[in-house]
Amino acid sequence: MARDDLFSLPLPSPAPSPDSPAPTTRAPLAARMRPRSLAEFAGQTHILGPGQLLRRAIEAGRVQSLIFYGPPGTGKTSLAQIIAHQTRNKFERLSGVESNVPEMRRVLATAANRLANTGEATLLFIDEIHRFNKAQQDVLLPDVESGVVRLIGATTHNPFFFVNAPLVSRSQIFELRSLTEEEIVSLLQRALADEERGLGYLKISAADDALRHLAKMSDGDARKALNALEIAALTTEPQPDGIIHIDLPVAEQSIQRKAIVYDADEDGHYDTISAFIKSMRGSDPDAALYWLAKMIEAGEDPRFITRRIVICAAEDVGLADPMALVLANSAHQAAEFIGWPEARLPIAEATLYVATAHKSNSTITAIDAALEDVRSGRTLAVPEHLRDAHYAGAAKLGHGKGYQYSHDHPGHFVPQDYLGSARRYYEPTEQGSEKKIKERVAHWRQLIEKDRKDSKSK
Repeated sequence: MARDDLFSLPLPSPAPSPDSPAPTTRAPLAARMRPRSLAEFAGQTHILGPGQLLRRAIEAGRVQSLIFYGPPGTGKTSLAQIIAHQTRNKFERLSGVESNVPEMRRVLATAANRLANTGEATLLFIDEIHRFNKAQQDVLLPDVESGVVRLIGATTHNPFFFVNAPLVSRSQIFELRSLTEEEIVSLLQRALADEERGLGYLKISAADDALRHLAKMSDGDARKALNALEIAALTTEPQPDGIIHIDLPVAEQSIQRKAIVYDADEDGHYDTISAFIKSMRGSDPDAALYWLAKMIEAGEDPRFITRRIVICAAEDVGLADPMALVLANSAHQAAEFIGWPEARLPIAEATLYVATAHKSNSTITAIDAALEDVRSGRTLAVPEHLRDAHYAGAAKLGHGKGYQYSHDHPGHFVPQDYLGSARRYYEPTEQGSEKKIKERVAHWRQLIEKDRKDSKSK
């Protein structure tokens, strides 16, 4: 059974129009409406638009091994079939879920014989290639490298993480993006008008808001949108005038609640938290709240979210607003204490505080600069006057001699050498509270510099 057959539904079809016979295949609408050429292909203009690399390669028949990476329903399988047809290659298909090594070896041996006897090249399409383990992927390497097959792998997972490096290095990687609402609406309209493969054999009147609802709720997945349209058409009774009216209520019933594209330990997880952090860092509270809401709706671990807020508060807000770290840490404790759904409140509060706070990254730049010095330079010895003098015999070693207690001096500060070498790591900004810190630090550094010069002149 082909994968698309899994989407077929045993629904009674309305009587076809006497003028236009119903399609003879029982394949679902999404399978019937697969694009047959680049002209019919929807979306992906960033790789298939006029003049783009992949389009030029397909039209010139110079396609080598490829890996298509992107969400479901963006056309990975359809594009592979178009390439096979356009380049006049034999199309073979394997599944990362169902296929095993013996089957792979059989297909590769057949491809080698075909190439040797007839000169016909084979395009081997592997759906969900990330499901193959390392040994299975290694089986492909010799024949891909020698040109026995041209490989096209399709995956919803980042191939740089889930596909063997040797295969990735021998392939061009193309990322397919979710279709826009406009592109999906156009696909739905085409399906309604197509009498041969689509629903054009029926008399259907589809409201614009109904089609837009299907496009919106499909979340960029063309297959999901087309399947929902077919359900709406095949389960709606014609009106007395013989026309099937698909309005917004029908569309709402025909498509399930929008699923959040979010994998708990893969791209969706890391891409979303990355967008969340960058939105807080970029002082956009609305964007930060949206990405937070997506993670909440997807069931993300609240502790994972709050840990990132705590880090952001220290790294990106820092001393420009020290309360950010206090509030972030409080939100972390509160979220762990109360759990979902109420945890959304302290987490949202911390998110908004961090996003709207003054920003300074002086903390991370300072500590990283110091770490770099420690790792790459000669380790500095602790100056004698700073060494521990609380044990018997320390005075005989000279430990602590000359140390000045800061609180015994005006302003609780006295210039003295605390490092044994002139180094500067912390550079305060003028953001928020750090502006006052900068003034204090600059004053202290002036006194220390003066004291150092005076000491040298003596």
